[in-house]
Amino acid sequence: MLNVIKKSESYVKFCTRLDNCEHYQKFLVYKNKVLAMGNDSLEKTIAIAVALCLVCAVLVSFGAVALRPLQAYNKNLDMKKNILEVAGLMKEDTNIDTAFAEQIEPKIVNLETGEYDESVNADEYDQRKAAKDPAQNIAIPKAKDIAHIRIKAKLAKVFLVKEGDKIKSIILPVSGYGLWSTLYGFLSLDADGQTVQSINFYDQAETPGLGGEVVNPKWRALWKGKKVYAETDQPAMDKGSIEDADIGEPALALIKGVVDNEKPGSQYQVDGLAGATLTSTGVTNLVRYWMSKEGFARYLSKVRVKGAKS
Repeated sequence: MLNVIKKSESYVKFCTRLDNCEHYQKFLVYKNKVLAMGNDSLEKTIAIAVALCLVCAVLVSFGAVALRPLQAYNKNLDMKKNILEVAGLMKEDTNIDTAFAEQIEPKIVNLETGEYDESVNADEYDQRKAAKDPAQNIAIPKAKDIAHIRIKAKLAKVFLVKEGDKIKSIILPVSGYGLWSTLYGFLSLDADGQTVQSINFYDQAETPGLGGEVVNPKWRALWKGKKVYAETDQPAMDKGSIEDADIGEPALALIKGVVDNEKPGSQYQVDGLAGATLTSTGVTNLVRYWMSKEGFARYLSKVRVKGAKS
């Protein structure tokens, strides 16, 4: 009741100030003048059209501002959902906020050193925004920019799935250019930093039915169990489309056609996307870039022992 009284008092004060406003009084005079005009008056038609535009603009602006917190929450919720999904923790009845809080730990990694940076709030850090900030990004030398992203944030946000104080899996953000767009996604690895659990792209604009198949669950399932780093020297793929990989370097790649699991080296190969050669090459390049020393190689070398403590 007290709040209602206070609001009423505020409303009365507002009305009083409005009545004393010279411009408002002029507006009332003009409004009455316009309403008194005939419906075929050009001035009346224009005045009413302008008034409607102003009212609509105010309503749209108010709606955008009022809904901004909800939009931000939904965007954050969708990101959590994608992370839980690539970690294999997403089910139909999963409470996203609860599951994320209980099972996922975000950490900030300095890509140059491979060490955690505890000075940055991991919950608030936005790596994509940081990549656009000259104070937080770094230019990638053209010769090393196989993912064609030109710049990257100095710090990266990784996500750990933990059991007690041991890491169960590591979820890494990856990005790179395909055919039409920059693909943004997550690559989930076992605690050995070598074995793939899953991959997921949450933002891409590749051709539907071709490069857009990067989001197809059946294709994504082909990644499980694949190896990232060469355990022996690996030759280049057919026709030299993908560079070879020396021992310890990123070797994982998409190939043309279907992988023959009986052949040596198949553990580093994933079926290419049919009819989408450039997107397939883009996915290979972004994975190889982010798994190299330009990306997470230094960090992964520190957590490669299975079950390593964070």
